[in-house]
Amino acid sequence: MKILIIGHYPPHKGGVASHTNNLAKELRKKHEVHILTYGPIKPRKFEREFVHQIKVPQIFGLRGILFTLLAALKIIKLQKRIKFDVIHAHYVGTTSYAGILAKEKLSVPVIVTAHGSDLDFMSNLPLGRYFVKKSLSKSDLVIAVSHHLQKKAISMGATKIRVIPNSIKTIKKEDAKREYITFIGALTPYKDPQTFIKLAKQFPHEKFLVVGDGPLRMDLEKQAPKNVKFLGYKEDVGGILSKTKLLVVPSLREGFGLVIIEANSLGVPVIGRAVGGIKELIREGKNGYTFKTFEELVEKVEILLSNKKALKMGKIGKTISSQYSWERIRHLIEESYRKVLGERNDNCNKHARKGRLEENQSSCEIY
Repeated sequence: MKILIIGHYPPHKGGVASHTNNLAKELRKKHEVHILTYGPIKPRKFEREFVHQIKVPQIFGLRGILFTLLAALKIIKLQKRIKFDVIHAHYVGTTSYAGILAKEKLSVPVIVTAHGSDLDFMSNLPLGRYFVKKSLSKSDLVIAVSHHLQKKAISMGATKIRVIPNSIKTIKKEDAKREYITFIGALTPYKDPQTFIKLAKQFPHEKFLVVGDGPLRMDLEKQAPKNVKFLGYKEDVGGILSKTKLLVVPSLREGFGLVIIEANSLGVPVIGRAVGGIKELIREGKNGYTFKTFEELVEKVEILLSNKKALKMGKIGKTISSQYSWERIRHLIEESYRKVLGERNDNCNKHARKGRLEENQSSCEIY
């Protein structure tokens, strides 16, 4: 099968780029996978011929709109040469709408994955909302990474939708002392690192670790007590979590919350705000706790610091995290591709019997 993935991709950083990178790696075990992403970038040598880019100015708003239009044209051009069987766009909005525009010309099935901030943020922008609603209603299938996002996507026009969670690659545990209460994430308002700093002031004898970077970092460092250490952006998640005894996720919104599964995979219990996908990943009292108020957060931290429950939760968390392996997720996504292609083939056969088969015969064939 020939697959085109659209979205952020290394050397870009972030959750979507990490997801598309791992998905491409898994799919390439059986299929030919191409990438279309934001440029300018320098592709890695081993995949240079499979990574295509649209060079756009780094200006918010203009960047996304230009990518949408130019990417659609690029897909049409690439299709003539490569003949993709399916297009899989990640992040509902500008990237997904590029696929939808191309689909209208090529009749290639388009699958769209909603990751979280796309439906929470992009849908609140005037033009962004148009891109989101058109992408959800015109795609052949919408994949939501959580049931929370599934409900939101349906409310915005998605008709064919299924839930396939994110997954994690194997994280190597290091031999280190678990001594930190840790925050991992972008230092932006919706991740609410301010609550984490406030928490550190409540536990002056505990060591707190902030891993991540963003526009709030300078102010946070000024507010933080002496027991808080800032590391900036780090790719060594395993090393960080090996030194962590408790992970706190205070996000005000979260489509999934991959860091929760990553922490659980190394036996680290998690306390997260009871919003979005976090509520689905934390099984109350088993692999962690959820909280709604700051007082509840403090209470839950005290519980985990004062007894052996954290150790038990860590063991349960390891079991839960095993359900999010890339092998399993790849199988579910391949299954989705086959189903969409099968439905398209059935429709093509119906048109053929009625003498209405389109000239673009390749769009009606299954690999």
